[in-house]
Amino acid sequence: MSLTIADLEQLQNEHPEWQMELVEGNIVIMGPSDYESEEIGGRLLTFLNMWVLSRKLGRVTGSSAGFILPSIDNNSEKRNLRAPDVSFVKAERLKKSKRDFVELVPDLVVEIKSKSDRIKPLEEKIQLFLQLGATVGILIDPDNLTVTVYRFNQKPLILKNHDILSVPELLPGWELAVSELWPPEFE
Repeated sequence: MSLTIADLEQLQNEHPEWQMELVEGNIVIMGPSDYESEEIGGRLLTFLNMWVLSRKLGRVTGSSAGFILPSIDNNSEKRNLRAPDVSFVKAERLKKSKRDFVELVPDLVVEIKSKSDRIKPLEEKIQLFLQLGATVGILIDPDNLTVTVYRFNQKPLILKNHDILSVPELLPGWELAVSELWPPEFE
């Protein structure tokens, strides 16, 4: 039996403490992230929001913002509801926030590898967003201290600690040293 977004919404009403996605008609319950991965997401959200909000470029959200995605084969019964760890939507595409899931593909999607994640499913999730129209996908891997930038039909760009992350096609002028993503160590 293939489940729908309405089924997911009903389950979420019954269990508001669960974070769920709808993937190919199956509900996937997402476990909590490890502390370091969540801190990395929070840091990226902060850096992006400081740039985006002051320039009114769009909206930046975290891992709880759900996006209703079109199906690849245009079957409305097979739509997915996915939630990237961090996302950005250009202002002209979402002029007003909604008190619901939004039916669009974000322009930028970011996945952060948590302790229990495997890289391949994260890459597949990013590729799905790119196939559906996202401009850029980013995979942050705290285990290897790398940031991989994906663009549709292009070779991935792997950045390391000494490199600078930029997304000029969406965030002109924004730059972030990859080393700034990693949580600081206090003495």
